[in-house]
Amino acid sequence: MTVNDKKVIKAIGGNQQALLFLLQQEKEKIYRTAFSYVRNKADALDVFQQTVLSAIESIHQLREPKYFSTWLMKICINVSLGVLQKQKKVVLMDDLKFQSLSTDMATSDEKMDLLDAIYRLNEKYKTVLILRYYEDLTFEQIAEILGEPIGTVKSNGKRALAKLKPILKGVYIDDRAKPL
Repeated sequence: MTVNDKKVIKAIGGNQQALLFLLQQEKEKIYRTAFSYVRNKADALDVFQQTVLSAIESIHQLREPKYFSTWLMKICINVSLGVLQKQKKVVLMDDLKFQSLSTDMATSDEKMDLLDAIYRLNEKYKTVLILRYYEDLTFEQIAEILGEPIGTVKSNGKRALAKLKPILKGVYIDDRAKPL
């Protein structure tokens, strides 16, 4: 049992200091995930606040301490999707806020193209890509967060990458170059 597991057990038992400590550790991840969905600071802060409030109100319902982080991420994703559904708006991402997704990309234009392509995907594909490559979660963790079988998550990840290829095709010099 890790130190965090012990803190989670205390938090489940009603220890507010333990819960605040755990939330403090997760705050950047929560905000980044919220921002990756709603794509503006004000809404991301609202999602962050709603996520924290929901976690405080329902911490006693968490059954397995080792899943605290994935439980919190699931809350964040659900709140983010709820905000988007209420607003019914098209989501556009500022590429500078999402740099870690494409650290191997050479230019900000390429990063922006990639992000634009990701946000054209169906929600289930977009979510898997964000959690896998932006939050660096394993497929097992993503499956737990989404409440789906791991095979489904892996398939969705593979399909998402396959759907990105035609969207990005022809954008880069390598794809446009004609054989001599």
